[in-house]
Amino acid sequence: MHRIKLFAVMLVALGGLGALSGFAGPMPMHPVLGAKLTGMGEHGIVNLHQDAKTSQLCWTFDVMTSGVTGASIHDNAGMLVAKLGTGYKTKSCATISMKALDLIESKPGSYMVWVDTKAHMGDLRGKLFAGMAHMSTM
Repeated sequence: MHRIKLFAVMLVALGGLGALSGFAGPMPMHPVLGAKLTGMGEHGIVNLHQDAKTSQLCWTFDVMTSGVTGASIHDNAGMLVAKLGTGYKTKSCATISMKALDLIESKPGSYMVWVDTKAHMGDLRGKLFAGMAHMSTM
């Protein structure tokens, strides 16, 4: 009888450790990041998703601004973290370093998407968040 109780206690303890080990590991990342973009009287959105197998970051922009020349992701201090392509495209993908992808996904609120126009760098800006951005919620 004593062995059965000891075995039961060990099973419960191991089960508890298994449950706790899930909290000790890295948290799964949200599959989509979004940002609501505003500036210079204009607005728009961008949604990003990562293909971890290829280190690709893909995006879809919906902006009302004309003359867009490029887009990028910057940290809160304004440092460039990732360039979204060599030229602006409303929908595309670019290879981004795994380190940059990990940083962006681990704390999306610490990063902003900048949309450059012919007139100004970073004309439209928006802080990243986990989830999809929608125009109707602006």
